[in-house]
Amino acid sequence: MSSYETMPFHLETERLILRPWAESDAAEFRDLLTERGNGTQTVEHIRTAIAELLTATESTGIALLPIQRRDEGDFIGYCGLIIGRSTLEEPEIAYELFQHAHGRGYATEAAGAVLDAAAATGRERLWATVAAWNTPSFRVLEKLGFERDHVSTEDKGEIVWLTRSLP
Repeated sequence: MSSYETMPFHLETERLILRPWAESDAAEFRDLLTERGNGTQTVEHIRTAIAELLTATESTGIALLPIQRRDEGDFIGYCGLIIGRSTLEEPEIAYELFQHAHGRGYATEAAGAVLDAAAATGRERLWATVAAWNTPSFRVLEKLGFERDHVSTEDKGEIVWLTRSLP
């Protein structure tokens, strides 16, 4: 465990609730991941992935959280902190939403709540990594005050690294 405070695992905004994963999220999480166009996993595989996320949350004190709309109660994606390409001391913010939820400000709203939660842990900086083609994610991150730091190349293409100081 790190010297940082544990991130709050239940966050609420005007329109959204971010909460811990439940086994009942497996089918919708699978559908979200399927939208990426990389094939479809079994629900059982996704349940295992959820269990791994929950285990990682216990050991790291940071979390990737499902997003549901407050009024509708439906699962629309996830947002949170991960180690990803970074470190536990300076984690990455990550988010993904169903395509039908794009363009409504949900990613910015959820990520803003996660930024506040990250600041509450005592961290001083966050990273974000985004595929160079992903203009909508750049818009979200720019609204949240992230700035480009550098570019790296991976098997799937260029990755842009952005950073933001906290609070």
